[in-house]
Amino acid sequence: MQLIKSDINIDFLGKQKIAFLFSLILLVASLGSLIYHKGPNYGIDFAGGTLVQVKFAQNVSIEDIRNSLGSLDLKGISVQDFGEDQDHEFLIRTASSNISGDGLSEAVSAAISKGTGITPEIRRVEMVGPQVGQDLKKKALLAIFYSLLFITIYISGRFELKWILSGVTAGALMTAVYFLSFFNVSMPFLIAAAMVVTLALFWTLKLQFAMGAIVALIHDVLITVGIFSLLNLDFSLPIIAALLTIIGYSLNDTIIVFDRIRDNIKGENSREKLPGLFNMSINQTLSRTLLTSLTTLIVLFALYFLGGEIIHNFAFAMIVGVLIGTYSSVFVASPIVLAAHNKA
Repeated sequence: MQLIKSDINIDFLGKQKIAFLFSLILLVASLGSLIYHKGPNYGIDFAGGTLVQVKFAQNVSIEDIRNSLGSLDLKGISVQDFGEDQDHEFLIRTASSNISGDGLSEAVSAAISKGTGITPEIRRVEMVGPQVGQDLKKKALLAIFYSLLFITIYISGRFELKWILSGVTAGALMTAVYFLSFFNVSMPFLIAAAMVVTLALFWTLKLQFAMGAIVALIHDVLITVGIFSLLNLDFSLPIIAALLTIIGYSLNDTIIVFDRIRDNIKGENSREKLPGLFNMSINQTLSRTLLTSLTTLIVLFALYFLGGEIIHNFAFAMIVGVLIGTYSSVFVASPIVLAAHNKA
């Protein structure tokens, strides 16, 4: 099946300044929101504490629930809607994690029954200690960082045959981050610094395709996390799974474009001809790129609208990631590789 004619000739690289401006706006908004909110809106998995999901047989206001819980000695209580309005379901969060699940659910049920006159149904109780939450946060950041570095080894080896150079570079960075993580260094700061050093090394060592791939992947992850921060959505372990899936999806899309670029520029040394060859490569893979994205989005929208609230944020992260990943393969990764070729 061919969605787009094979002889199409869109000047993608001619629009790269507009694309870079668009990406810059998204990145600034994402980073600004993350800095303002001091990181994503971490869920129970990372922040620690307790979550109780309750369901009522009739309509109850959030204010009534919050007032009812005031009699309990719980820290940082918050109440929010969950699901559709007609479901009458709510999520109750507290920073306290020192009460057993049964004891907390009974206390919450009794307090709400007394305050509202309606006995709620306790649907679930989740508890995570603060230390466990910090450990999970650290491991999640390391998982994303290590996955990006392993990807660069593969890209450099496949497209530039620089397995040893990229492997030694990535290995040194991973070792440095691993040992520094034992000291009292902020993990987000450490990972950010390591990524800056990684980009500088790849640019200096002329790992052109790896440079394009990792810039695009960082772009995709930052914007997806930033959108979650802007919308104040919960950032939990399923979202980490979504981010790692997005990295894999975006990389697959990027490799298809890179593969055609490598074939078309093989033996070509003229810098004047490179933009045209890059454009031709993107156009030749455009039909496959769009078909893959559209079929994936159909499934993700089905999950988003029909999969229930539990999978809602995961599906949303995947939708954002697929859209941004498809865009970055064309408008971010390829122009970065072209710039690296011109610099070489």
